[in-house]
Amino acid sequence: MPDSMSEQLRQDMQCEGLLECFHGLKELDKECFRALVEADEPLTVDELAEAVDRERSTAYRAVQRLLQTGFIEKDQINYDQGGYYHVYSPTDPSQIADEMQRMLNDWYAKMGQLIQEFETKYEQAESTAPTVES
Repeated sequence: MPDSMSEQLRQDMQCEGLLECFHGLKELDKECFRALVEADEPLTVDELAEAVDRERSTAYRAVQRLLQTGFIEKDQINYDQGGYYHVYSPTDPSQIADEMQRMLNDWYAKMGQLIQEFETKYEQAESTAPTVES
């Protein structure tokens, strides 16, 4: 395997855990997820920011990434007098695990297809290449 390809594979596989490997989540995202898992009830962005000791805007960006990946869920709480606010809670771990398994299966199938395409392409090239006779 060429050095650049093996180096790329090493870089791709350097991840500390499932959250980072599958979704590229940052350390703050993982801290926010952990805080939501450990909370007794869903949290607002302000409560989450306080729990991870960050500014509200920073925590909000982490919440958006976690929502996008499906790791957390958002619920709307309505005030009796009108208006509302949002709270966030972790998605059911088995649902997250099922989604990661699906992603892994899709990746495995795609890699198998690419390997087969590689083999077919270069076997054909090898069989049609002119031979040099001594």
